[in-house]
Amino acid sequence: MAKKALVTGVTGQDGAYLSKLLLDKGYEVYGTFRRVSTPNFWRLNYLEIFDKIKLIPFDLADITSINEAVTISDPDEIYNLAAQSFVGAAFEQPITTGVVDGLGVTAFLEAIRHINPKIKFYQASTSEMYGSTGFATKKPLNETSAFEPASPYGAAKLYGYWINKIYREGYKMFTCNGILFNHESPLRGLEFVTRKISNGVAKIYVGLEDKLELGNLEAVRDWGYAPEYVEAMWKMMQEDKPDDYVISTGQRHSVLEFATEAFSLLGLKYQDHLKTDKRFLRPLDVNFLQGDSSKAESKLGWKSKTKLKDLVKLMVNADVDRWQRLLNGETFPWDAPNYSSEATVLTRALRD
Repeated sequence: MAKKALVTGVTGQDGAYLSKLLLDKGYEVYGTFRRVSTPNFWRLNYLEIFDKIKLIPFDLADITSINEAVTISDPDEIYNLAAQSFVGAAFEQPITTGVVDGLGVTAFLEAIRHINPKIKFYQASTSEMYGSTGFATKKPLNETSAFEPASPYGAAKLYGYWINKIYREGYKMFTCNGILFNHESPLRGLEFVTRKISNGVAKIYVGLEDKLELGNLEAVRDWGYAPEYVEAMWKMMQEDKPDDYVISTGQRHSVLEFATEAFSLLGLKYQDHLKTDKRFLRPLDVNFLQGDSSKAESKLGWKSKTKLKDLVKLMVNADVDRWQRLLNGETFPWDAPNYSSEATVLTRALRD
């Protein structure tokens, strides 16, 4: 009998890639989504898996909704990827971020404990929990490094991380924390700096804009490729014993380096187009994040493969292709009725 998995946040970058991975492995996949006026299923259509997933309306702030999702799906594994995941928005909505990213994890664990404590649970943790720790040491961060979150998002995720460990140790439940460092792809949202860069550079290249405005160019991150990172999630859940793992490339690059690589890929000089704007600075920023995935390499046999240069190329080429086809009046092969996506936003911007 095929395994069953429940993936929360299935419409996001990681949710879509993970669902495809699970489907390819023969899983029966249930995915949760938030009810909005126009559902955001474009990533599932892009990966051609929309019709293969059993979708469940869901609200991580509602315990009844959580109980219903677990009961309907009756899963062997739950991957909790749903979150308010944009750090900038967390400063604007700190309470919502705390409820969803923190207390929502507790509600999920309680549902599992009462409905079926044998269900395996994966919690999407984040390198943002380390906050300023990396900047102070300038060393790669691992599972034993100190946490010092510098945003409501990091703080809420840290609560989720600890409550997950508490339920694992207190109730002997199979719960894992995946401490994932930044991971990107052509499916990344436009609000994230890497996609803002790839999309902005693409628009400059095709002649639609002349400048790209960013905030902190000196921030250093460890950027990997999202499809590789969801494989690490799955590997954690196949272990005999649950544990926590840092997932990263072990490499570090600044926002300026990422942008420079994107411009140079298309034969452009960043000095001619890149501007900084204080509007995009956060009240408190994390200036240095670099991971050490030695534990994942030795225990899970997982290692990042995609280097920054290749990642930038993947993202920039995808956005250039998107804009060129829009300019030619084409539609996307993954277009579907009643969906809301970045593509819709771009099309409207083009018309205006």
